[in-house]
Amino acid sequence: MFGILKSIIWIAGSLVVAYFVLGYFDYQVNVDYFKESRAACQQRVKECSESLIRKGIDNVECDFVCVDRNLIIKKNQ
Repeated sequence: MFGILKSIIWIAGSLVVAYFVLGYFDYQVNVDYFKESRAACQQRVKECSESLIRKGIDNVECDFVCVDRNLIIKKNQ
């Protein structure tokens, strides 16, 4: 139990340090990205589920990549 707690503290600390290091190198974390892209991702999942119902499992072409990592961390201008 102590090992899990220690790991969580290390991960949280690493994330905080990474956030400040990114700021030092003039990068910005876009914290609103997930709220903004949520509707588009939900629409994509809805279209895929409809396609799954119509075409069956073998012929479905779904793109579940809803997160574009280039838009999460941006270089300040």
